[in-house]
Amino acid sequence: MEITVKNQSGETVETIDLDDAVYNVPMNHTLVHQALVIYQANKRHGTHDTKTRAQVSGGGRKPWIQKHTGRARQGSIRSPQWRHGGVVFGPHPRSYRMALPKRYRRLALKCVLSDKAREDRLICLNSMDTLDGKTKSMVSLLQNLNVTGSALVVTKESQQPVVRSAQNLSNIWTLPVNLLNAHELLRRDMVIMTVEAARWAEENLQLEPERKRIREDGIDAGSVAVEAPPEESVAEEPVAEERVAELTDEPEAVAEKAVPDESPDDAEEESGDGSEENESPEASESEEEA
Repeated sequence: MEITVKNQSGETVETIDLDDAVYNVPMNHTLVHQALVIYQANKRHGTHDTKTRAQVSGGGRKPWIQKHTGRARQGSIRSPQWRHGGVVFGPHPRSYRMALPKRYRRLALKCVLSDKAREDRLICLNSMDTLDGKTKSMVSLLQNLNVTGSALVVTKESQQPVVRSAQNLSNIWTLPVNLLNAHELLRRDMVIMTVEAARWAEENLQLEPERKRIREDGIDAGSVAVEAPPEESVAEEPVAEERVAELTDEPEAVAEKAVPDESPDDAEEESGDGSEENESPEASESEEEA
């Protein structure tokens, strides 16, 4: 996007080309509204407080007896229905703090800044040397730039002469560019920015913020050197011929495992037992007669 640069007399000096990724971003109303609500909520102190019936002084005894008075039963003069009594469900101190992701904050800022540039409400100055800390120097500068409403003066760094010259003007605010946000831009009608501040915003806002990876043990993974995983050793497959030999030897090995080894003593015992069992009954009868 092309933006004209003016001097402190209000004359056009040159035209600069700014990156469209920062100064020509489409308006996202939903995001800008969300950012504005969060900015306003974070400014709240949350110190509001009310006293309950337990915190109000007095009311320690029962006003009258429970029965036989014709009146409604009461237990304390500090009950909520009594005058000077406690407050029910009143506000108590709490935090209104809400977080907005960094990407959303930067995108909301670029949306509002681009909207100001498209509507010609962004003025770029080549310098602010004429501001000497006096109010009349700031008034003279605003008259030369034809600024009649509220304005935000943005510089690259905080400059005391610029701050002092604007502190007595109720509708002029000063801010360094590193503190610029969508809330400050939306509250002012015009934005007066130096070329240095515009270039700084262009360089820093077009970069996407780095995402930090947090490990389970709580250590930032981005700062820890990641070691390369060890290479797994792949076992070499046997040659086809060796594999065939193993397959041919397998039946023999199975047969050897199936037949148990027998010692010679066990064989003799088994043969002896078998001879006794194989004797006929007639031989046993002849031995008994003898």
